[in-house]
Amino acid sequence: MVDNSGRRRSDGENGETVWEELWEKWMRWRQGGGRRKTWPFLVVILIGIWLATGIYSVAPGEQGVVRQFGKEVALTGPGLRYRLPWPIETVNVVNMGVVRRVEFGFRTEPRQIVPEESLMLTGDENIVDAQAIVQYKVKEPSQYLFKVVDPDQTLRDSTEVALRSVIGNTTIDDAMTVGRVKVQEGAMTFLQQLLDTYETGLLVTEVKLQVVDPPGQVKDAFHEVVRAREDRERLINEARGYFEDIIPKARGEVEQTIRAAEAYRERRTIQAQGDAAKFLEVFKEYEKAKEVTGKRLYIETLERVLPQAEKIVIGTQSEGGLLQFLPLREAGKKGERPSSIKGGDEKSSEGENQPPSGRVPR
Repeated sequence: MVDNSGRRRSDGENGETVWEELWEKWMRWRQGGGRRKTWPFLVVILIGIWLATGIYSVAPGEQGVVRQFGKEVALTGPGLRYRLPWPIETVNVVNMGVVRRVEFGFRTEPRQIVPEESLMLTGDENIVDAQAIVQYKVKEPSQYLFKVVDPDQTLRDSTEVALRSVIGNTTIDDAMTVGRVKVQEGAMTFLQQLLDTYETGLLVTEVKLQVVDPPGQVKDAFHEVVRAREDRERLINEARGYFEDIIPKARGEVEQTIRAAEAYRERRTIQAQGDAAKFLEVFKEYEKAKEVTGKRLYIETLERVLPQAEKIVIGTQSEGGLLQFLPLREAGKKGERPSSIKGGDEKSSEGENQPPSGRVPR
């Protein structure tokens, strides 16, 4: 760089000269009253920055509580909001949608059991180890922020009161087996009543029992008893299932047999009535013409009987008469011819193979 005298300056001399020029300008500005001209502008900038600190945002599922000099004045929903800067107004944003949890009787981080919380007395004067998880969320942000010093610790203490009260009215067998659901529902109802009474602004969504066991010294014996009761209930349920399966079938069979008997009775009754009516009609006709009707009945009877009767043709030259044909029925059953047929057997056998005529010899 070349100075006013035409000489070339070094970089160090150049930097020192710049700072000297700036310092001279600053001194001239102070002496000339420059501060009096620019300080209002600086004040406006500072006021603008202070007012801008009142801008805040509320996320979905959250709610803002605006306080003016410590007094609550408004509740704001999700979105970009504005309030007067501190110290005039302040805002507390509370997450209303998140589900929180508190552990009772144990801790997961680090994993440990808290006996002073979990050990309690049942209604039948037995000691039980009960551990539970309580899930909750904020329903009233104003109460949650200002009514109770420590809402979470208040919830833990209220959980202990509610759980001890419900289990104190329950037997150990019910608490360990079929009564767990009732214990959970009763504890949840009682806990919510306590929280509403204390104005904590909390809403209990679930009380879940994790462990309900007797103390470690007698745990195995109690579990044996529980398994025996479960086996008993299982066998009872199986017997009831068998009962429900067999009884309806037996009732159905009985009903079917009754219906079949009634149908048979109706059929036989109607048939008997029909036969009686038919007999009376035939009897009337018989009274009108006894001889003709008698012959007709005789012929009709022969037509029904003779096709099913055994028929044997005897030759005219057979010796011994009819005595040798006395065991006719046994021979007919065996399908054998009588051995005593002589003489005209060949002729008679030819006659047997021919179909019988409509007339029957006497």
